[in-house]
Amino acid sequence: MSAKRKIGVLISGRGSNLKSLIEACADANFPAEVVLVISNVAGAGGLTHAANAGIPTKVIPHKAYASREAFDAAIDAALSDAGVELVCEAGFMRIHSASFVRKWQGRIINIHPSLLPAFKGTHVHEQAIAAGVKTSGCTVHFVAAEVDSGPIIAQSAVPVLVGDTPETLATRVLEEEHKLYPLALKRVIEGKVRFDSP
Repeated sequence: MSAKRKIGVLISGRGSNLKSLIEACADANFPAEVVLVISNVAGAGGLTHAANAGIPTKVIPHKAYASREAFDAAIDAALSDAGVELVCEAGFMRIHSASFVRKWQGRIINIHPSLLPAFKGTHVHEQAIAAGVKTSGCTVHFVAAEVDSGPIIAQSAVPVLVGDTPETLATRVLEEEHKLYPLALKRVIEGKVRFDSP
């Protein structure tokens, strides 16, 4: 089998999607390995998942940088130093600069807890319930300059049930995220989907 592609994961929180990617990469037949986890939050729970798996971690606090561009330059340097070929955002709560997105175009993907283009941004499950939709879900997409608007790689639908709260819907969607993200990453690596710039 050919060498595994080197993945960098960006997180800000508990890292449950990071954990699902780490578990997928543990399979000898999965075409990727996580070589670096970067968090902008020092106490992010996901850093523990990485440490437990023996994966190098780096904390790059955004508040230590005067601009978004300077912060992204530090992330870019860390990714490049680690030989990262593809970037996965997994609950990374920062918006990138245009120059960073351009440099990594087609090599950076994100997971979002709705069926894009519906319900972009934050408070997604509240938006879905308020809108009265019967179906929500999650989307893995390429990162583009506009937030939550890059080309879609894969989606998974989840029913919105009568009496759902944002918390109960979030729990069901998250279970699907953990299945969808590794599958979508595999599709990108295998060349089954690619970013076609306009």
